[in-house]
Amino acid sequence: MLNQKFQLKLQQKLSPQQIQVIKLLEVPTMLLEQRIKAEIEENPALEFDADGNDDYNEKDNDFDSNQDSDNDSDSKDIFENDEFSLDDYFNEDEYSNYKFKADNSSPDQEYKEVPFSVGNSFQENLEYQIGLRNINEEDLLIAKYLIGNIDDDGYLRRDLESIVDDIAFAQNINTTVSKLEDVLMLIQQLDPPGIGARDLQECLYLQLLKKQNSIPIKVARMIMKDCYNEFIKKHYDKILLKLDIEETDLKDAIKEIVKLNPKPGNSSSDPLAKVQNQTIMPDFIIDEVDGELDLSLNSRNVPDLKLSRAYIEMLTDYKDKKAKSKDQKEALQFVKQKIDSAKWFIDAIKQRHQTLLGTMHHIMELQKDFFMSGDETKIKPMILKDIADTTGLDVSTISRVANSKYVQTPFGIYSLKYFFSEGLQTDSGEEVSSREIQKILQDLISDEDKRQPYTDDSLADLLKEKGYIIARRTIAKYREKLGIPVGRLRKEL
Repeated sequence: MLNQKFQLKLQQKLSPQQIQVIKLLEVPTMLLEQRIKAEIEENPALEFDADGNDDYNEKDNDFDSNQDSDNDSDSKDIFENDEFSLDDYFNEDEYSNYKFKADNSSPDQEYKEVPFSVGNSFQENLEYQIGLRNINEEDLLIAKYLIGNIDDDGYLRRDLESIVDDIAFAQNINTTVSKLEDVLMLIQQLDPPGIGARDLQECLYLQLLKKQNSIPIKVARMIMKDCYNEFIKKHYDKILLKLDIEETDLKDAIKEIVKLNPKPGNSSSDPLAKVQNQTIMPDFIIDEVDGELDLSLNSRNVPDLKLSRAYIEMLTDYKDKKAKSKDQKEALQFVKQKIDSAKWFIDAIKQRHQTLLGTMHHIMELQKDFFMSGDETKIKPMILKDIADTTGLDVSTISRVANSKYVQTPFGIYSLKYFFSEGLQTDSGEEVSSREIQKILQDLISDEDKRQPYTDDSLADLLKEKGYIIARRTIAKYREKLGIPVGRLRKEL
């Protein structure tokens, strides 16, 4: 049986312009220039304002003269059926005089360009090296296939049995695991040392084999070969007993081991390896000027934008000719659409920067003690909702602003996410940031006796003495977040 009923539903939908602003908020400064260039390629009505001047602002006629009352009435008569007026497109206050200022620095300020070098990948380097070896064609094909399976860290983590099947299918070569091991040994002799290893133990051992013989190197090789499990667990007493060596020899050997590269694929010591010296470009810059904080948006590489003169002239031409044919109306509609899109994009860029500055200003005010001193223990508890409440923006908007954004301070460059942390209470009832707890925890571990490192329970007791009531599991969570291993693994001789 069919029933008919009325239902009242309220829905909120974002306009295309709002969606554009939201997407631009997520784009960091480093990628904003690329995003603007992509928009200009798609929309011919949008242009770079290379000279920083809008020709139409300085002209005595064109739209300034076209906006007289007589011309206004003419434009309304001509385009009233199209619901279009030139005034809608050339509001003098909003667009004729609009120029987005990208450079917020002084003209004589020096900027040092950061080198960006790109070479061959280490896989290509390995193929080049293996090509210089005197091996037959089949072994060369197998070697190149093995090299292709080496990951970015420099490890061959796939088992050889699977690769045997792959080579039979892809290269039509019937081979064996034993054969692959022989070819892999050739690859492991190439540079950088440690390449082609199947695990960390083999990687470190291969690097030690390439070093000149000395007592510390010989002991280090024995440790890697016969006492690896004891070494990673830092059971040094067992190593001393098993290898029958002196404590000084063990210390010297460990010094050699810690110099080794656990990820040879990313080795910066390899002159032919792919090197990409990328730097973080801050989105905001905070300086201290006469005891006050000065906030600016780092938009030095963001180009100025303006509406295309050619498209403006096209609209003028249609107005003067009183275009009425179908083709002319379609052309007019196209021009209107492109100019609308260009205006929306300029507005979105402008709104993006206003939102970024507004949000960062509130973060700066809340964390003023840190930005003035650089003392990380002065970072206050702050969550996304705190900034959303003070700015009047949605939490999701604040999240987009904080994501992938960085601020340059007199004390270094920080991710915006760094300043967001939960609050904890001391035994006196004072609220402190979890970031402050982590900093104190890090300092305690840095100053500990490495022969007898603190356990998590000991750290909890030490923090309790300082007035911070923290559970052991919370200590473990913070320690892991800081990338600090458990006490047993921090033990040193």
